[in-house]
Amino acid sequence: MQSMLIVGIIVFTGFVFGELVAKIKLPRVTGYILAGILLNPGLFGFIPRDFVDHTSVATNICLAFITFSVGGTLLFSRLKKLGKGILYITICEAEFSFLIIVIGFLAITPFLIHSPGATWFATFIPLSLLIGSLGSPTDPAATLAVAHQYGAKGEVSSTIMGVAALDDATGIINYSLAIAVASVLILHQGFDVYSSLLNPLIVIVGAIILGMAFGFIFNFITRFIERETEGVFIVLILALLTLCFGMAMLLGLDELLATMSMGIIVVNYNPKRDKIFKILERYTEQLIFVLFFTLSGMHLDFSVLSSYYVLVLLFFLFRTLGKVTGTMLGATISKSSPMVKKYTAGGLIPQGGIVVGLALMLKQNHAFDSISDIIINVIVGATILHEVVGPIFLKKALKKAGEIEN
Repeated sequence: MQSMLIVGIIVFTGFVFGELVAKIKLPRVTGYILAGILLNPGLFGFIPRDFVDHTSVATNICLAFITFSVGGTLLFSRLKKLGKGILYITICEAEFSFLIIVIGFLAITPFLIHSPGATWFATFIPLSLLIGSLGSPTDPAATLAVAHQYGAKGEVSSTIMGVAALDDATGIINYSLAIAVASVLILHQGFDVYSSLLNPLIVIVGAIILGMAFGFIFNFITRFIERETEGVFIVLILALLTLCFGMAMLLGLDELLATMSMGIIVVNYNPKRDKIFKILERYTEQLIFVLFFTLSGMHLDFSVLSSYYVLVLLFFLFRTLGKVTGTMLGATISKSSPMVKKYTAGGLIPQGGIVVGLALMLKQNHAFDSISDIIINVIVGATILHEVVGPIFLKKALKKAGEIEN
């Protein structure tokens, strides 16, 4: 089938399904993923498998925009106003989710995964670390949609939104560390100082420095743009984001940390930041989400998913336990109100967006060939579950907190 026709089918089908699920009060991202499942080569064979296997460029561009936007939520003055409560809750709930998933998967995967050549250092530990790192982020888009839909206002909804914005950044850092450690284990590298400590540090710190550099370059260029049209900004953002992402890939740095760091610099040091991020939200966000999530659903391998559906359920349960216990601990340490302590975790269940992209990136690294399909299918399967039940948990939590009426 002709490639342009396939792209048209993907975008249109994703759009239609997104609008359909919105009619029944579910996040559009759920519809995009369902559209991808419908178009999955393993289901009807309508879209060639070869096409899906060569979508990394489109996926990476989408990820660059998404992580740039995540960085754009981390305005220093806003974070300062949110207070230490949100910071403590974010750290505790993100890291507790990570640790509980890692420990849980280390305990159960040896009994559920029977792949030839599976070992602790090549399979179970790397798999557990990578999946654990993907348990940290919350989907701020789904959270915002529900809060806006019901007009929620109060300390619980404000805390939920602040934490949801911050723990994406925490998740990216966890993922970067997990990638570094998992690579050492799978490639059978010795735990020398360079490979175990210095190299991961270079990958992470180098990515942050690179992203900051591109952020300042972007800010410098925008000072001299006379024709401040929205189209000019979109072209410039696309150009520098792809340059930043590609340069990070070329240098062996973490691409997502680089583009997120670029977003942080732009939102904090560019006087035109409001216009820049509103342009992205108005003109590119919907297209990026439709394309990205529909492609994500098309990467599902039903044979793998059917074999590891138990892992999907366990990931959901372990992550929920981590969110609840971590939120309560963070709220206790920061002496937050009883309402925040009791109901904030209910708004942190939705998950999607960036975690799917992080999982798909593993497919591009051949070191993870033996476990990437398992991770992708567990994460996409869990995303569908999270995006269906997450908004229900959120609405219930806000209602009990007295911040919505119905």
